[in-house]
Amino acid sequence: MNSTVILKGNILYTPRPSEFISIPHGYIIAVDGVVVYCGESIPPAYAACEVTDYGDNLIIPGFVDTHAHAPQYCNRGLGMDKELLPWLETYTFPEEAKFSDPDYARLVYGAFVQDLWRNGTTRSILFGTIHKESTLVLMELLQKAGLSAYVGKVNMDRNSPEFLIEETQQSLIDTKEWVDASSQFGPLVKPIITPRFVPSCTSELMSGLGKLAEEYNVPIQSHLSENHGEINWVASLHPESPNYTDVYYEHRLMGQVPTVMAHCIHLSDVEIDRMAETQTMVSHCPYSNVNLSSGIAPIRKLMKRNIPIGLGSDISGGHIVSMAKVLTEAIGLSKMKWVEVDQTYAPLTLSEAFYMATKGGGKFFGKVGSFEKGCDLDALIIDDTSIFDPNERTLEERLERWLYVGDDRHIVERYVAGHIVPNPQG
Repeated sequence: MNSTVILKGNILYTPRPSEFISIPHGYIIAVDGVVVYCGESIPPAYAACEVTDYGDNLIIPGFVDTHAHAPQYCNRGLGMDKELLPWLETYTFPEEAKFSDPDYARLVYGAFVQDLWRNGTTRSILFGTIHKESTLVLMELLQKAGLSAYVGKVNMDRNSPEFLIEETQQSLIDTKEWVDASSQFGPLVKPIITPRFVPSCTSELMSGLGKLAEEYNVPIQSHLSENHGEINWVASLHPESPNYTDVYYEHRLMGQVPTVMAHCIHLSDVEIDRMAETQTMVSHCPYSNVNLSSGIAPIRKLMKRNIPIGLGSDISGGHIVSMAKVLTEAIGLSKMKWVEVDQTYAPLTLSEAFYMATKGGGKFFGKVGSFEKGCDLDALIIDDTSIFDPNERTLEERLERWLYVGDDRHIVERYVAGHIVPNPQG
């Protein structure tokens, strides 16, 4: 029997980066978790169905975080005066080593999943650690919470602390076993192949992971062009490759299956061509790029090349889980790019940043992040009445105000694929 959900409220979404659709006191109808109608009135065929009326609340798509490191959750706000490579050595690697203990993983990942839920992140693309048991714990907790995610067991077999370096073939064996075990988590929580980044993976490992991704039809995530020191390091490790991007491409880690690369700040025009050719998604992580002095990604330039772009919290290079705050930071950083670097890069508009935080990143999951027909019904119900303002505001103004000055306390309900997602901690 089909399950029909009808929501009523003030609806806002972005079918395109340049356009908000706002429907005062409108209706969203989903059947078996998929939107079949969004508009001003209920079609006659659904007139007898129960309606969940959210009154004057806002209804927006759930947020999508396209890049976060779940095991770094406890490191938020630490080492923010360091650049990328010293920060990894001082804070990140020692923390990730603790996830050899599945009990520690369950403690930290439980808090992390709770924070995703609290902030309205209904879908996410996550790094775990090299430890397959702990990575399965993260997937289990996400499944139990009713949230959707791609989760990666990280791979590292060189240029890392001894306590995190894997033997190459064992890394591939563990990854294959982990992918097989991931099938138990169903349609909302899936594996993603995760070479940490080129400096930490030998050619043998990268080639093996590329083959595994193709064999299982599993997507890929990694880091690309985040920091000048990292880029120079890659050039010294792979003098046979013309650039950082092509190291991934030559190892079949781009262009074969859906791929998302975090950061992409310092890409050359040739590398941008490769990203466009392979339709590799960029995860733009504004807080992290500021905190680690990495730079300002040329998002407007990438948009003009029709490269798919989502937004990432990059916990813990980024210190804030909330994608509402990540998207407003992306707008602010684009203004600095425009005024200080190159005035041909127009700043991001609110609709463009909101699109990236919803439908832009949601494309990695399929039809996600919008209320258009055929999209999964992921939604947040926002009660903004406690934000003082005696003036009448449009729905777009109310949304903008909440994004900038509101917080998770205003999110009164969360839906994933048509189902209410209750508080994971009860």
